[in-house]
Amino acid sequence: MQGLLSCYLWIPAKINSMPNFTVFCTALFLSVQISFAQAPKKSSSSDIYHSLQKLNFLGSALYIAAHPDDENTRLISYLSNHDKARTGYLSLTRGDGGQNLIGPELRELLGVLRTQELLAARRIDGGQQFFTRANDFGYSKHPDETLEIWNKKEVLGDVVRVIRKFKPDVIINRFDHRSPGSTHGHHTSSAMLSFEAFDLVNDPNAYSEQLGQLQTWQPKRLFFNTSWWFYGSQEKFEKADKSKLLDFDVGVFYPTLGVSNNEIASLASSQHLCQGFGRLSTRGSQEEYVELLKGEMPNDKDNIFDGINTKWSRVEGGQEIGEILYGVEKEFDFSNPSKHLPKLLEAHKLISSLKDEHWRTIKLQEIEDLILAASGLYLEVSASESYSNPGGRIGLNIELLNRSSANVFMEKLVLSSGTVFDSVIPLKQNQKIQLEKEIQIPMETAFTSPYWLVEKGSLGMYKVADPKFIGKPETPRALHASFNLDIDSYKLSINLPIIHRYARPDKGQLYQPFEILPEATARFDDKVLIFADGEPKQIPITIKAHKDDLKGEVQFCYSKGWVVDVETKPFEIAKKGDEQIIMFTLTPPANQDESYITPIVKVNGKQISKELVTIVYDHVPTQSILLPSEAKVVRLNIERLGENIGYIMGAGDDVPTSLEQIGYNVVRVEPMDIQAGSLNKFDAVVVGIRAYNVVEELKFKQRYLLDYVKDGGNLIVQYNTAGRWDKQFENISPYPLKLSRDRVTDENSEVSIIAKKHALVNFPNAIEEKDFEGWVQERGLYFPNEWSSEFTPILSMSDKGESSKKGSLLVAPYGKGNYIYTGLSFFRELPAGVSGAYKLFANMLSLGKEKVENPIDVKG
Repeated sequence: MQGLLSCYLWIPAKINSMPNFTVFCTALFLSVQISFAQAPKKSSSSDIYHSLQKLNFLGSALYIAAHPDDENTRLISYLSNHDKARTGYLSLTRGDGGQNLIGPELRELLGVLRTQELLAARRIDGGQQFFTRANDFGYSKHPDETLEIWNKKEVLGDVVRVIRKFKPDVIINRFDHRSPGSTHGHHTSSAMLSFEAFDLVNDPNAYSEQLGQLQTWQPKRLFFNTSWWFYGSQEKFEKADKSKLLDFDVGVFYPTLGVSNNEIASLASSQHLCQGFGRLSTRGSQEEYVELLKGEMPNDKDNIFDGINTKWSRVEGGQEIGEILYGVEKEFDFSNPSKHLPKLLEAHKLISSLKDEHWRTIKLQEIEDLILAASGLYLEVSASESYSNPGGRIGLNIELLNRSSANVFMEKLVLSSGTVFDSVIPLKQNQKIQLEKEIQIPMETAFTSPYWLVEKGSLGMYKVADPKFIGKPETPRALHASFNLDIDSYKLSINLPIIHRYARPDKGQLYQPFEILPEATARFDDKVLIFADGEPKQIPITIKAHKDDLKGEVQFCYSKGWVVDVETKPFEIAKKGDEQIIMFTLTPPANQDESYITPIVKVNGKQISKELVTIVYDHVPTQSILLPSEAKVVRLNIERLGENIGYIMGAGDDVPTSLEQIGYNVVRVEPMDIQAGSLNKFDAVVVGIRAYNVVEELKFKQRYLLDYVKDGGNLIVQYNTAGRWDKQFENISPYPLKLSRDRVTDENSEVSIIAKKHALVNFPNAIEEKDFEGWVQERGLYFPNEWSSEFTPILSMSDKGESSKKGSLLVAPYGKGNYIYTGLSFFRELPAGVSGAYKLFANMLSLGKEKVENPIDVKG
């Protein structure tokens, strides 16, 4: 068990219900788990038995790929739940470079969200989750580019580190290391690094600085998770040599769990909601294939662990443990799991004495979870609030409940801050004990935040100061409670993080991680501030108090050339959680300029320059992220025509806010409200990214959009992904237009203006090649590669070694208006404050409003 859920165990000691009812409850729990991922796990007898089977299997498998959603949840679930193996997924990145279908989080915040979605998936399929420091910088066409940006040596070292720590017997690559350039460079790179690491992990001269804390290790087998798709067709796959392939039917049904493997896998992959992976569950037989790349081929091709000792006899001293635990498994009493408590305690004592530190650590955690489950113990320390500060005081509610006939005593309760209770408390059967205590948070306690975001990294790598964090999915919780128990005269210590449990009338009981935050944080609501002229602007800084009776001052930090009315202003906030807005007046320089502004909050001699970002969704635990508080300020000489812009949101972007920055009145248009003539009030209408992919209502409104253009409107359609839409969306433009997978990933690639006389690059702003400097992550994606003669291509660009792509920006007159399709990544460039992108977008919005006295060739 992983993450927050491993901290709570609610287990009935005796289950008198019929087996069919137990199965139904188990299946029901799996579905409920999606919506209430932060709640403690409630295990049935079947779950306890399943955990016991996994306790008795001493084998490990590691699945390796590049991104969240790359993992094969069917195979991970099969290895974890069918084979009962300890199974991990190493995702080299956190998916920071993608898009978000459910909210505004992008880049590092998207990486935090996708990290939690992966952990949610692992809670369902039974795997563990790992990462390297590699930053998903966006699509890459070749592993050479990927490994240069990532820093191959460091990422390879991270892969070696995870393997040495996890010690898998079997490694499975999601992608083929032999096909560079045929797919996403990140994908191939993940396989290449795994292939190389397979031998390096057992070389004491490779990454020797890791040794001491870690040991060398040699996995037995390396596989590639292949399928007919990699062979080009099912016909070719049928004819292929399969002598090095293993195949498994991963559609097996688990009677004790009441679900099939594919149903578990579907639920797991459906946790990737920000990528639109919510899907129907599947059932029935399904084959998975793995190709041996290195190591020994199993004699039994139905067993990936064949020839590997996965029994307790694998470790010195394990034979006696196995005799006990195999007996418990064979004689397991589903109606009264607590019956096996004496044997489980006996096995715990023997496991504690194992010389093999690796398996001792793993199996101690597993059997302690099992002991708590079988004994029906409920242990919880809940803070009265969701956060506090270093040095702050917080109330704790401590709940203890023994739901078995075992003699259980709590002898001591020790928190990270010191001993709280040091007297023996008997836990009588089903008699709840609640204790209350107020504690002070140690001053040296670190703030809660993702460890990989504490220091600023590079384009391709996150910076992690402490090597022991590398590979971990998230920062370990700062405060824990250690329960020193006596169970039938056997001493046992259980360590759990402090949480916050509360209730809301509209959602019922909820759980939230307990966080450590600074006394105050400050933020600019707008991360990019555009000054389209020399006029000053009022800049609000929002101070948020994380303690009561907060007093201090905030300093406005800025660069040379910019002018602030007053550099420092006081603030006073009475209540924790409340905010106060402090206004400063910022005057830009006369000439074009880009810079940054930062607030520094000064409280009790401390200086704080962080902002707090909170990510809240039902399917993942609430996340608190502390980031450097700053905003980009841009003095931009820009002209624009028109005032009112209609914006139809797609998959989610911040373009409307960016357009408001340069003076447009942007109205969010709901597709259901679009009717004949309803758009005529707008000077231009913009369709957000992937709108035709994700907004089904648009298929009923397309005719109104085209009528708007025909009547003199200006319609801008941003990128969509080809083929991922209803067939009624095939005609998204008034003329034939075919989308492709063409893209230009190098944000510094040369851009040529091929329609130099077209209004789009001349009015009201003159666009030059230098306006494409400073772009971020990419030029654009999913460019059309075929279009009718009515369209005029405006730009030409390409990645290194490729032919020129002319489909990034296409314009066609239609009736009295203009239709524009663009795959340029304005959704990245505008929020990043890229000056040239603002000028070009203003020209698109102004198209058709050219001055008669200064005529421009509209078609170029």
